[in-house]
Amino acid sequence: MGVAEVGGRAGQLKSSGLRPGWTTGACATAATKAAYQALLTGAFPDPVVITLPKGQRPGFALAAEERAGGRAMAGVVKDAGDDPDVTHGALIRSTVWAGEPGSGVVFRAGPGVGTVTKAGLPLAVGEPAVNPVPRQMIRDAVAEVAAEFGGGGDVVVEVSVDHGEEIARSTWNPRLGILGGLSILGTTGIVVPYSCSAWIDSIRRGVDVARAAGRTHVAGCTGSTSEKVAADVHGLPEDALLDMGDFAGAVLKYLKRHPVPRLTVAGGFAKLSKLAAGHLDLHSARSQVDQGHLAALARTGGAGPELAAAVAAANTALEAIQLCRAAGVPLGDLVAEAARATALGVLVGSPVTVDVICIDRAGSVVGRAEPLGP
Repeated sequence: MGVAEVGGRAGQLKSSGLRPGWTTGACATAATKAAYQALLTGAFPDPVVITLPKGQRPGFALAAEERAGGRAMAGVVKDAGDDPDVTHGALIRSTVWAGEPGSGVVFRAGPGVGTVTKAGLPLAVGEPAVNPVPRQMIRDAVAEVAAEFGGGGDVVVEVSVDHGEEIARSTWNPRLGILGGLSILGTTGIVVPYSCSAWIDSIRRGVDVARAAGRTHVAGCTGSTSEKVAADVHGLPEDALLDMGDFAGAVLKYLKRHPVPRLTVAGGFAKLSKLAAGHLDLHSARSQVDQGHLAALARTGGAGPELAAAVAAANTALEAIQLCRAAGVPLGDLVAEAARATALGVLVGSPVTVDVICIDRAGSVVGRAEPLGP
């Protein structure tokens, strides 16, 4: 197997040469452990070592520490490695103080950490947006410190993120109903660069929120322009809009297992031409516009040999559709119909009806495929 002898994520990381990083959940756990130890002993461990869900024992340097008024605070700067994570460099703080006897670990959302306001997430409405795995990591760290230094383990843990509310505006949190800041995330504690897992997970949570809200129609959109078009065309509320980006397959596969009666796929003509050709990952690094496939579709719409050859030789998908539009060949509709067929192929056996909207860069609709069910 060459350089990627280890399979899965470890193999991907080894072959890429990219540096992994730490999740916000791992950073919050480290900060909490350091703060609780300082609360009990008066001294902050630096570095502070935590145990991740798979048993790794990384150490974290402290970037902030403070003790006053029966509370202790420690902060860790998130290092996302080579992953383009919006929280890279953020200061994750945890402030710990004694809780009521028998209360265990009580979580609070400090500045920059969101609060859940909609159903469909793995946390109850009103809870701080500290996800289940990070919560367990923090509980385990508190228990470890309590056992070592004679604490009771009944504490309030307030997690905060400097500038978190501002950072959260570039995430899915507002749409998912997580208001006031970021979520504290992570299932392994480790960020694998360019794994795309966070985006795919956010797509799944978006479907969950829409289902919990009783939505019967959602739209998977490749970007903000197509999202606006889908909302305008169908009158969809914000929580029915799924920012799928390049991950059409993630939307389709999750809806197959967790169906919503109606799905609109909306996106730029070039990206949806990839879906029309059978690609489920629309990223330019992993799929390309197939001009030959566009030419074949154009022929089914009445294009003669000369036009088909011109489409096959076109420099861009935009040029191809412009050529067809001038000749009265509905290439946009043909791409939309083929994209719908790909989507229905993934969704086979699931009660989801699909329609498709193709747009150009200006947001004008250049192709439609009407709703078709299983």
